Amino acid sequence: MKILSVFGGFIAILVLSFFAVFSLTSSGYFPMHDDTQPSRVYQMQKSLSEGQFPVRWVGDLGYGYGYPIFNFYAPLPYYIGAVFSFFTVDVIFATKLMIIVGMLLSGFAMYLLGAEVFGKYAGLTTAVAYVYAPYHAVDLYVRGDVSEFWAYAFVPLVFYSLWKIFHTQKRFFILLGSISYAGLILSHNLSALMVSPFIIVFLLVLSFLPRGVKKKIIVRKMIIAFVGGLILSAFYWVPVFFEMQYTNVLSQLGGGADFRNHFACLSQLWNSPWGFGGSIPGCIDGLSFKIGKIHLLISVISIFLSLLLILRRMSDLAFVLNPKGILFLFSAISFLLSIFLMLDWSRPIWEYFPTMAFFQYPWRFLFLVSFFSSLLIGFFVWLVGKSILETFHSPQLIFGLFAISVTGLVFVSNYALFQPQTMQVKSPQDYTSESALKWNISKISDEYLPRHFEKPREKNEVVSDVFIPSGGLSQITQGVNNTLYSSAGVQSKSTGDVLIRKAYFPAWNVFVDGQKKYVTITSKGMMVRLEEGKHLVELKFVSTFIEKLSNGISLVGLLIFFVGIATVIRKPFYE
Repeated sequence: MKILSVFGGFIAILVLSFFAVFSLTSSGYFPMHDDTQPSRVYQMQKSLSEGQFPVRWVGDLGYGYGYPIFNFYAPLPYYIGAVFSFFTVDVIFATKLMIIVGMLLSGFAMYLLGAEVFGKYAGLTTAVAYVYAPYHAVDLYVRGDVSEFWAYAFVPLVFYSLWKIFHTQKRFFILLGSISYAGLILSHNLSALMVSPFIIVFLLVLSFLPRGVKKKIIVRKMIIAFVGGLILSAFYWVPVFFEMQYTNVLSQLGGGADFRNHFACLSQLWNSPWGFGGSIPGCIDGLSFKIGKIHLLISVISIFLSLLLILRRMSDLAFVLNPKGILFLFSAISFLLSIFLMLDWSRPIWEYFPTMAFFQYPWRFLFLVSFFSSLLIGFFVWLVGKSILETFHSPQLIFGLFAISVTGLVFVSNYALFQPQTMQVKSPQDYTSESALKWNISKISDEYLPRHFEKPREKNEVVSDVFIPSGGLSQITQGVNNTLYSSAGVQSKSTGDVLIRKAYFPAWNVFVDGQKKYVTITSKGMMVRLEEGKHLVELKFVSTFIEKLSNGISLVGLLIFFVGIATVIRKPFYE
């Protein structure tokens, strides 16, 4: 019974979270907007098996020219998927496991935060509301945005860590805060960019609360946790800023993804038809932007009741400055602000801050609405629970029944959304064969190729041989060809060029007979000039200075992290 009382809440939320991905236990795979996930898991696994770490480049996507997708697209979920794929030959099964783990972690993380702030009963309601927020289903079963989906697991952990640092100042929570924030960045950089201002504001708000002589220490520890996350993830986000220019990623801004065409309508937040289509200008979109009626109603009630309580006790400064009350105000304001930023009313803000164009779709703020509305639901259950505890003779039983009722209401109202449109008969070869990778999947996502790159227009134009002769060359013998290294023997009758059909990236270096050579960048790869005679041409992927520097920063951070763990575990277990 003692074990059940300690771990019962975690077991309950893990079971309830599993129902959100239960459909994935059936055979086959489901269609989604970004139907590239098994292929990306496979490419990550292939790159790791060839010794590349951290993985930046994949060799088969980009029509066989390859591109540095994991230099720019958050890699953490795919590392997890690749680990699973090492233990199974079925990449579809590994991808499903990657998704299931992401869902379970999101419920587990939100329960940690909710139970810490509101207690076990309200914490369970908070976690279920978070897992079963409608946009969570949109991310997984409609959009297929696995990276943003995985970010759900780390946002609660960041806030939980800051909350615990504020209350306990223990080193363990500094480490947890660092790894959680790093996990958020590595799961989805856009989500991290979106959430970070809210994290910083929350940190500042906590730092202004009275804590006596310990205040400076608390603030310093919270800042260390935040900066530690930046250091641990530096190997990923630093090259994003310096090497994006070598790709066509910026083409994703404007055009069909121009934020001006994707504001949600106010009515859509209350109810919009569930669909598996796309986002278009206007109010008749192919996918739903609803917050969830239960989420919205209870959030509004929670705000109303809490404000009444605060106004009644405004003269009690200790009550007003209570950390739990501050968290409520922060959640309520952030909830309303996130809704505002999805609507066309916020257009001047989007125009004023150019960085926001990277979000592409204002309705992405449903991610934050899901988080803050779940916290407000937790507050509602906690507030009613306080009233029950003060009124009834058997308060725990009544409070428990009330919390379970609200939890069940949230679950029942949104469970039906967590189903794929259909399950299709798919085999791993549909995502991992040469034809699938170099043509079918490459057509879905090719923005990581260089700008002005000449993409194949027909299937027979994809890369087969890496080295192609030009004038003056009599023979080329293709040699080794893997993700980070390719070679060929060349017999040249006179001076001539060899076209190397790899997408240009500064990490690529060409060597002729062991000597590094200058290359000419073309719209179809790289060109190197050879003199008459017999030559060995090699193409090697060598980390750039920026990549080495960022790797070094993260490595130092990792060493500090392990030293921190060592000092923590040396203390008595009960601490």
